[in-house]
Amino acid sequence: MDHVRGPELRADGLHLGYGDRTVAEGLDLAVPPGRVTAIVGANACGKSTLLRALARLLTPRQGAVRLDGRALADYPSRELAQRLGILPQSPVAPEGLSVIDLVSRGRSPHQTWWRQWSRGDEEAVHAALAATGMTELADRPVDELSGGQRQRAWIAMAVAQGTPVLLLDEPTTYLDLAHQIEVLDLITDLNRNEGRTVVMVLHDLNQACRYADHLIAMKEGRVVAEGAPAAVITRETVAEVFGLRCRIDPDPVSGTPMVIPLGRHHAPAPAGAEVPASASS
Repeated sequence: MDHVRGPELRADGLHLGYGDRTVAEGLDLAVPPGRVTAIVGANACGKSTLLRALARLLTPRQGAVRLDGRALADYPSRELAQRLGILPQSPVAPEGLSVIDLVSRGRSPHQTWWRQWSRGDEEAVHAALAATGMTELADRPVDELSGGQRQRAWIAMAVAQGTPVLLLDEPTTYLDLAHQIEVLDLITDLNRNEGRTVVMVLHDLNQACRYADHLIAMKEGRVVAEGAPAAVITRETVAEVFGLRCRIDPDPVSGTPMVIPLGRHHAPAPAGAEVPASASS
């Protein structure tokens, strides 16, 4: 399909950290507009820190994040919230808050003291509920939903916000496999149907290859490789980034790279080696 041209989001020379701890130095990257980008890497490599910087939740020590050439620091908060939305890890809704009330909160960046709730806001909320399959659950309390339903409710709020750029920090964490696929399919729909630029942190390499157009592989606060999944996910890159030996085969469903880990107990037997009876039974 032809991807809709969206805003340009890039990072130039980022130095990131918390207190005395440095997470990244001199980090540069460009997010392809109108596409789905997945950031992958081992735990504590800086994935979520980078996403926080891209969302202006963390101020860089040096360097800048730019949206359409303008530093995020120069955007008024309301204007930035109209252009860039973020769904953090494991968000928590106030007790008893209904789905529709949660989704309606996504419209707050578009309201001012002279422009309160409008028909356009109402339409945006119901469109977001429909896009995420949450219309029938609109009146249910968020804290009574299943994990997958709850995550769809939060994504619906981000959809209602109407931003052309959407940042998602581990949107599949704590979900079972069926709900993970449900959420990733929904994210793909938002990209393909509405042209939204999506950047998400993912742990599962095979899901990242299936669902992302562009991968950014990180190690110790730096970008090791970036590009199309087939260019990034190689045995050498997986070994460098994760310290893992693996095979890379074509995914039989999507044709994208599929990582097959080689542990000590499941490495291929040397040619001519005898297969144990227990393994052949």
